[in-house]
Amino acid sequence: MNIIIAPDSFKGSASAINITKKISEGVTRVYPHACIREIPLADGGEGTLENMVYSTRGKTISIEVHDPLMRKIRADYGILGDQETVIIEMAQASGLTLLSEEEKNPLMTSTFGTGELIRHALDMGYKKFVIGLGGSATNDGGMGLLQALGVKFYNSKGIELGDGGENLINLSHYDSSGLDKRLLDCSFTIACDVTNKLCGPNGASEVFGPQKGASLADIQILDVALNRYAEVIEKQQGINVKELTGGGAAGGLGAALMAFFNASVKSGIEIVMEYLNFEDIVKNSDLIITGEGKLDAQTLGGKVIKGVSDVGKKYNIPVIALCGEVELKPSKFDELGLLSAFPILPGPCSLNDAILNTLKWIPYKTEAVLRVLKYVIIPPVRRNHNET
Repeated sequence: MNIIIAPDSFKGSASAINITKKISEGVTRVYPHACIREIPLADGGEGTLENMVYSTRGKTISIEVHDPLMRKIRADYGILGDQETVIIEMAQASGLTLLSEEEKNPLMTSTFGTGELIRHALDMGYKKFVIGLGGSATNDGGMGLLQALGVKFYNSKGIELGDGGENLINLSHYDSSGLDKRLLDCSFTIACDVTNKLCGPNGASEVFGPQKGASLADIQILDVALNRYAEVIEKQQGINVKELTGGGAAGGLGAALMAFFNASVKSGIEIVMEYLNFEDIVKNSDLIITGEGKLDAQTLGGKVIKGVSDVGKKYNIPVIALCGEVELKPSKFDELGLLSAFPILPGPCSLNDAILNTLKWIPYKTEAVLRVLKYVIIPPVRRNHNET
């Protein structure tokens, strides 16, 4: 029996790596001699660095950088097992979780620290970058990242702009002659499922500003500032970043990476599975167990369960999902390619209890589900697979 365990994290509760281990514990209670392959996954957001480094047997590098408010902190980036690819989660240096509720202020926060992570990787000789844009605390259009890599931004009096998205409202021009020349030989891929553009009603400031601490007045200021930023970029480089799909990701960092580094954008789960050679690993398996915190309509748009189920469907491998909550109706499971999905909760409980007991409950739910699958479903499914 070959079983693949490939869940996402349960955000705010447990990492994908720990969930994978607990599912594996439940599997061995039913299939003690099964060949189990653990492949913790992520969709480009929180946990992408950790899971990709773990699954490819890569390594993590920790350095001192500046956080969104320009305080010194330690942050990590990863080198994948191919020893060529750098994986950076911008949230490591520029993320919302680095700030207290009172400190959230996208008028002031900067992506400078993420630029420092890239610069350090350049110093180490790396040229291939994957950048995850989830969980940002910033709305500076990537100005801080570019400043860390040598670009200077000026107002009409020739004075350099300070940190934060609000200052872009005074942008007159920028000087990119100091941009690190090593970047010319590098490739950048953005891991992101956000399709929002830079400005306007569906732009970075309007949609994501509130969760970063922006008031209604702040949102208006930030949107005007990003519009000004876009106008200057178009004037100096001939690139209309306002129209770039995904340009609004991470407070406009997506637009900066595309305009200055010619970065390509891919679905987060697509990138993760590509670098892990996921399809080749799982195509001869008998069962795939996946999961995430909540199975809902957003899952259909490209979350981990969707990516895993697409592969399972392609090779006629049954896929089941274990989730903190299952909101999606069973009638939608076929659309996903799921055999079925199960909440791990043993009964009614508070959110706090669910968060605290996730890892305790997972092995029991895994065992309960597999006891049924072992005698009822798995044999005929695999027989059909072998005959095709």
